[in-house]
Amino acid sequence: MKVLKFGGSSVASSESINKVIRIVKESSQTTKIAVVVSALGGITDVLLDAGNLACEGNEKYKNSLKIIEDKHLQVVRELIPINHQSGVLGTIKKMLNKLENILEGVFLIHELSNKTSDKIVSFGELFSSFIIAKAMENNNLDVILKNAQELIVTDENFSNAAVVFSSTEKNIQNFFESNKHKIVVVPGFVAKTEKGEISTLGRGGSDYTAAIISAATNATVLEIWTDVSGMYTANPKFVKQAFPINNISYQEAMELSHFGAKVLYPPTIQPVLEKEIPIHIKNTFYANAEGTLITKISSNKNPIKGISHIENMTLITLEGSGMIGIPGFSKRLFDALSQKKINISLITQASSEHSICIAINTSDTELAKASINSEFNYEMEQHKLDALLVEKNNAIIALVGDSMKSHQGISGKMFSTLGKNNVNIRAIAQGASEKNISAVIAHKDIKKALNTLHSKFFEGQTKQLNLFVVGVGNVGGKLLQQIKKQQQYLMENLKLQVRVIGIANSKKMLFQEDGIDLENWKKPLEKAEILNMDLFHKKVTALNFRNSIFIDNTANENIANLYATYLKESVAVVTCNKIACSSSYSNYLNLKSLSRKYNAPFLFETNVGAGLPIIDTLKNLIVSGDKVTKIQAVLSGSLNFVFNNFNEKISFFDVVEQAGIQGYTEPDPRIDLSGVDVMRKILILARESGTKMEISEIYNNSFLPKPCLEANSITDFMETLKSEAAHFNKIYQKATKNNCRLKYVAEFNNGKAKVGLKEILQEHPFYNLDGSDNIVLFFTERYPVQPLIIKGAGAGADVTASGLFADIIRIGNN
Repeated sequence: MKVLKFGGSSVASSESINKVIRIVKESSQTTKIAVVVSALGGITDVLLDAGNLACEGNEKYKNSLKIIEDKHLQVVRELIPINHQSGVLGTIKKMLNKLENILEGVFLIHELSNKTSDKIVSFGELFSSFIIAKAMENNNLDVILKNAQELIVTDENFSNAAVVFSSTEKNIQNFFESNKHKIVVVPGFVAKTEKGEISTLGRGGSDYTAAIISAATNATVLEIWTDVSGMYTANPKFVKQAFPINNISYQEAMELSHFGAKVLYPPTIQPVLEKEIPIHIKNTFYANAEGTLITKISSNKNPIKGISHIENMTLITLEGSGMIGIPGFSKRLFDALSQKKINISLITQASSEHSICIAINTSDTELAKASINSEFNYEMEQHKLDALLVEKNNAIIALVGDSMKSHQGISGKMFSTLGKNNVNIRAIAQGASEKNISAVIAHKDIKKALNTLHSKFFEGQTKQLNLFVVGVGNVGGKLLQQIKKQQQYLMENLKLQVRVIGIANSKKMLFQEDGIDLENWKKPLEKAEILNMDLFHKKVTALNFRNSIFIDNTANENIANLYATYLKESVAVVTCNKIACSSSYSNYLNLKSLSRKYNAPFLFETNVGAGLPIIDTLKNLIVSGDKVTKIQAVLSGSLNFVFNNFNEKISFFDVVEQAGIQGYTEPDPRIDLSGVDVMRKILILARESGTKMEISEIYNNSFLPKPCLEANSITDFMETLKSEAAHFNKIYQKATKNNCRLKYVAEFNNGKAKVGLKEILQEHPFYNLDGSDNIVLFFTERYPVQPLIIKGAGAGADVTASGLFADIIRIGNN
């Protein structure tokens, strides 16, 4: 014989009940079955509300009664053919009249005892079991309805009655031994006392009913049908990659259930556990899904079966020097909470006996605080104990698995994984059996912690990167294209899942929690909300994704000033914006410090040389013990493009304009042509080589005439390039006469830096630098004569985007 239990979600509507009937029909082909049903979805809560309203003398209880009536009559009319409805409807209405009489009595006397409450809530299962049995009859199934109140006997602890197993087992065995029908429908949750009074089995009561019947009849399996496909590796509402566990042990199932997995209520499965009857969790709405089989010993070899959590926890710490060496403090603490019926979810105590830390549900905080303060009032007044430390807004996460004890390093891997993602652990608990490793974390970090641990232990080392991109024009648009093109490659070859969660241009910002479609982002962005960088930051931090990366593709100082706020939230920063790293030396150091403190990478390879590995090479020289003595470089792709294309046939104005069109210059070309951009770059290289320097210390030998330098706008500046054409022509002619080419050179030597336009002779490495290429010569103690040379494209949207992309992948591979 098999026992099938269907929860409220499985019998919430006529449509779902028809699915139940199909499942039952198929199961009954090969064996007799008992079908235990809960009340229709949501009805138990409505019954409780009705009772409470009636007790308060509130006539709105009649509205609740009407909801109950309408719901059941509707289900009957949808399930039962019209020519068979009258008898069923008549019985339901008689039951409704009984319920109405009880509620009216409660309303009149303004009293609702647990005993009366049991009578009221029991109607839910009595309604549903009667309707479902009749629907099965009308589907020509061999079915009988058996009221569980005639089988299960309890004590008189109403609302949470204890089962009298000797009488109950005898009743169940006698009935099922004599039963000739293939299918027996039984209402869950309900029972009667030895005196015949209606009682209920408390939380998880329908599961308990099914387990009791399974144990008494030695069923081959207990199937619990619900609205999920088994017990999952994590809560799928928080972890999209979570998947059903195919096989798990009883102990593991109870651990996961205790820590928030709602499929089972641990105390209810005790009867089948003792008889070693398998439990199969199945999905009513996807009946062919494998589900989760719960057995004494699991065949699943993964040492970790699941990651679970409990929300809304408060940490309470009792500590003080007066506790050391004094027995009884723990007992008194637990007794104080027990007397107030406060459940403790986690306990941890220092070996010094200086403190005890417990975790309780936040709803019990004030009651617990008052009870503990009362119990230890004397010790606190004598300063033997410190004032109680109460910390709200916490949660417990737990790794669960029977085999963890035989696998070294699991707890270390758990804590290091959380630490790398800046999830702070407030308390830790682990039993000697090592079936469960629990940690208390901030409530806001639940999603990040669950996803981080799930990725580490269940996803084949796949790492998810969550990007927030500001600036999606020239460079940013190319970056999104490159990410789209490489997403599959990165997943298959580097195990990196790269998602773009938020984007912004100068006007709008768009967020999509499951990732923005990189094939179609322009139109949604046009219709998105107005850009507000403070709100953008709040959204990033509220999402609190693991491996979050803020990417700045702008030249905006206000955005550069936000980097510190992101780093403090453990959000990595990748930027081609040179303003932050070329700002004050103290700010540069602060950003570096925040990056280390909060384990949030701060990468700016594209600040110098676009996609060229200039900064990375410099870092490698420094960390390997080399020392930079001199740097010579052409660092402006835009200026190199300008002077490579400027000649007697094309005006200086036309070349600069063309450079802007091709994306080589900054949006404001004055930044490039004034030398400020190159000053920023050589400053960054000097700082990265270990020199303390401010931009004001760099000598700038500008080639621009005074009218250009004094222009108040971009338009005025471009006009001066026309009016000062003779000045630029003279510079070109002089260089040509000397058989030289013009290059804008940056130099760093003996702790000093300068930038300026130079005539380069034919034998110099800079002479043949074409297009918008950059070149850097590093002279070091290891390269004193022949410098280390890096050369290549140093400007343009594609190469800058590729440099940003490389920094993103560096973070992923770290």
